[in-house]
Amino acid sequence: MDKGHGRLEIRRYWITEELRTLPDIQGWIGLRSIGMVERECLQGDTRTVERRYFINSIPAKADRFARAVRGHWGVENPQHWRLDVVFGDDASRIRKGNGPAIMTSIRHLCMNLFESEVSSMSLAKKRRKAAWNNDYRAKVIFSQGF
Repeated sequence: MDKGHGRLEIRRYWITEELRTLPDIQGWIGLRSIGMVERECLQGDTRTVERRYFINSIPAKADRFARAVRGHWGVENPQHWRLDVVFGDDASRIRKGNGPAIMTSIRHLCMNLFESEVSSMSLAKKRRKAAWNNDYRAKVIFSQGF
């Protein structure tokens, strides 16, 4: 249960290693369990329920499953924060057609290229330097050891 930002969230976790009813489980190498997370959100008079399903390579232990599901956001949130702060992702005015998806892919590519560049500069400094310096930009793009 989490409370904050004007809402109450209740999460329930189910996990099982009973896989006999699944079709073609031999195609899922390492499949050990399946799980479901139910998230109930109460905000004012509004109640929403969301269910997500997972295939897992971990044993059916609810506490471990809950940590794995919640821990995923520990990776996702910092990446989103960096995309927003360094690349201005949330401020983008691109809204039509495939434009938003294309620009998101370009931002991800740039972030990965900058992370592969070995200097100790921050991501923001690398981005600015690449904008101002043709040689550095070429280094970032072409010196990735592919």
